[in-house]
Amino acid sequence: MNPEKKLIRIIVADDHPLFRSGLIKTIQENPDYLIVGESSTGADALEQVRNLKPEIVILDISMPEMNGLEVTKIINKEMLNTKVIILTMYKDEDYFNEAINLDVSAYILKDCATREILNCLEVVLGGEYYFSPEVLKFLLKRKHKKSSLQNEHPGLKDLTVAEKQVLERVAENKTSKEIADELFISVRTVQNHRNNICNKLNLKGYNKLLQFAIFNRHII
Repeated sequence: MNPEKKLIRIIVADDHPLFRSGLIKTIQENPDYLIVGESSTGADALEQVRNLKPEIVILDISMPEMNGLEVTKIINKEMLNTKVIILTMYKDEDYFNEAINLDVSAYILKDCATREILNCLEVVLGGEYYFSPEVLKFLLKRKHKKSSLQNEHPGLKDLTVAEKQVLERVAENKTSKEIADELFISVRTVQNHRNNICNKLNLKGYNKLLQFAIFNRHII
């Protein structure tokens, strides 16, 4: 280890002690990595991230009190500047898409995590994204769906940043009031954005925007 090199601080959160300890042992094979915290619950992991401000947090999706994706949402909302690596035992497309929408830095399957974690950390620290090979099919499928959606609704490319923010929240089934409060704008402004989105996407009829947004929530 270079004495002048700053150690990369990492928190590992998983509710299975044996798995967690095995992963930590593997990470510690690299002397440039420092485990500054470990946790068995999502809520505790979040508090550790807030207090310790690590460069990286490794989160299992399934944890008591708060799952890994819920923790990631709060990390993003509070702009805690910690890269998130998601662990999961599920080869589930919905989980994968939700994680991608949260802009996680990596998504790895637990059954190969100890083999992949050191490579994953190196990739993530280099500013790139890492996905276990077995879930790459979900990424390709997602790209194909997004391309098809843009071909069907070319107006998606014309949406403003504000309109995209509104559309994303409509996809979460939030009301105009909830969207207005979250974006610090008026309800009337939200309604104007919704009308503009409908015009650009040629969506006509009651609740068509909501139907469109929810159906395509993973890729818009």
